[in-house]
Amino acid sequence: MSPHGSPPGIRVLIVDDQAVVRGGLRMILEAQPDIVVVGEAANGDEGLAAAEELRPDVVLMDIRMPVRDGISATGAMVARDPSARVVILTTYAADENIEEALRAGASGFFAKTDEPAEIVAGVRAVAGDQVQLGPGVFQLVLDRFLEHPKAVHVPPPDLHHLTDRECEVLLLLGRGRSNSEIAHELIIGEATVKTHVARVLNKLGLRDRIQAVVYCYEHALLTAGR
Repeated sequence: MSPHGSPPGIRVLIVDDQAVVRGGLRMILEAQPDIVVVGEAANGDEGLAAAEELRPDVVLMDIRMPVRDGISATGAMVARDPSARVVILTTYAADENIEEALRAGASGFFAKTDEPAEIVAGVRAVAGDQVQLGPGVFQLVLDRFLEHPKAVHVPPPDLHHLTDRECEVLLLLGRGRSNSEIAHELIIGEATVKTHVARVLNKLGLRDRIQAVVYCYEHALLTAGR
């Protein structure tokens, strides 16, 4: 049995200022046999309090809310509990705050217009310690990162801790490649890719694949044509 006597499954907290949105998400999620909604909150402050009390596996967090927005709440939630898994929801996939949300520690990002099946799959993926972005969002983030490359190309010191192969894997992570795509491109097995990815994240102190993208951008490891 999960904490607080709730039924087993992926425990989800929904944080959104619109009651109709919370209700719709609850219906979608609770129709799944492996997901249970353990609570709702109407703003970031309420979400933080609910997360501390309920200890959900995944938090679905609206990005724009009164009192406290989703970015600030996500940052505070992850700072308090590094294992927290937050999926950001926004009305528009092109929301200008995507980068801030990912830097705050979000593990997923979806537009509310995405298909319900995509959001459900995202919840499952994030609960399994993967990173999930809605259709088109990853490329949007990547394109935006590459629009303004850094002027100074000085390799960060911690990059020297990586082997040549791990550097190749890092750049492919930065390009948003999946494990299977990396395996195909480098002609190695997927299990080997998983090992390399884990080592890259560990050596660079990165939380997940999304932070690997941010890392590549911030240190000018990728350029628009690379």
